[in-house]
Amino acid sequence: MDVSAIVILVGLLVPFMLTGLPIAYCMGACSIVYMLYTEGLFFNYQIVAQRMMYGINNFTLIAVPFFIFAAQLMNTGGITRRLYNFANMLVGHWPGGLGQVNIIGSVIFAGMSGAAVSDAAGLGKIEIEAMVNAGYEVDFAAAVTAASSTIGPIIPPSIPLVLYGVSAQTSVGALLLGGIVPGLIMAACMMLMVQYYAKKRNYPREPKPTLEGALKATVEALPVLVTPVILIGGISWGWFTPTEASVVAAAYAFVLSVFIYRELPLKDVPQVLMETMEQAAPIALICAAASIYGWLMLRSGVPMAAAELIPHLAQTQLGTLFVIIIFLLFVGMFMEPVSAILILTPILVPYVQSIGIDLVHFGMVMVLTLMIGLLTPPVGMVLYVLTTVADISFDRVVKATLPFLIPLLAALAIITIWPGVVTFVPRITMGWGVY
Repeated sequence: MDVSAIVILVGLLVPFMLTGLPIAYCMGACSIVYMLYTEGLFFNYQIVAQRMMYGINNFTLIAVPFFIFAAQLMNTGGITRRLYNFANMLVGHWPGGLGQVNIIGSVIFAGMSGAAVSDAAGLGKIEIEAMVNAGYEVDFAAAVTAASSTIGPIIPPSIPLVLYGVSAQTSVGALLLGGIVPGLIMAACMMLMVQYYAKKRNYPREPKPTLEGALKATVEALPVLVTPVILIGGISWGWFTPTEASVVAAAYAFVLSVFIYRELPLKDVPQVLMETMEQAAPIALICAAASIYGWLMLRSGVPMAAAELIPHLAQTQLGTLFVIIIFLLFVGMFMEPVSAILILTPILVPYVQSIGIDLVHFGMVMVLTLMIGLLTPPVGMVLYVLTTVADISFDRVVKATLPFLIPLLAALAIITIWPGVVTFVPRITMGWGVY
């Protein structure tokens, strides 16, 4: 193992990040410094360009901008409002009322967007305003919105799972299908938490919907509710690949927004495309920088050395997973999930695969753990989004959200201990897994 690699590639990364530089620049700078140190001023610059291009020259990655585009269309084309009204009709009269609606709305939205930040920024604005108007504290509304947004990257489609599948060279289709049951478990755990707070604080319920109101909400939302069925069914039955599913999702959201609901004028579509590119471009840059960074890490032998340490900390598959979870929870406090997935997957996957852990199961554990990181300071992206959406301070969002880590950690423990929770759907639809 090259000790200088640890000092430069690992030791310099955190100081660079503390300066406020984007993570892609931090990884690129560390890579350049390492190559200057090991090969001198005239190192092979071509290899840098080649490895960066290799990182983004992957057909599966096309799914990322298309899923982002679909989410943007939903937030601007009236789709999120109809989803919220439908969720309100379903569970608004339960204990916790609009808190339960918040979670169910995220479950449905997750079946079309695949991103936590899109959920928090788009659906969250509607949810928080409704909860505050109904008498809920804004802090509680922000906390439920933040926690429920983490369901987005678990239930298919999922941008983080696509990136993990590419990095781990495993089935993206199995990963996406594997997220269905864990996502529902997350929702159930959070709904129990909301029910607890509702009884403790005597939160109001929404009135039971009339038959006419229920039919109206269902009819308006029905074209939207078909989307997850199309995507999950299409992937399961082999009609299209997960990458092609992203195009289907975007095209369907476009048709709904522009031609069926008619809330998105054609003249505004270029602006939606611009917003999509603004979100997708940084991810592409991170993928490119992570490729050269990861290649240098592998070449230096650091991953192998790290893998050799794990058996000293854990002797079983389950013990290994819990050691990795603790590590990823720490990483999630300082690094956003996309970067962490692209950097750490090539390091961790060879070892977990060597001891017989299913890569789909491990991917779900890894992604869910990093999603929890979206709710932990100092780099919890969802927390910062909620400070803007809810118009409260960062400290208040953090304090209110911390209790909701309990149901998320409970859901994480369930899928970690019982791999079949993850592999059940891929096994019965694709024949995936050994559980």
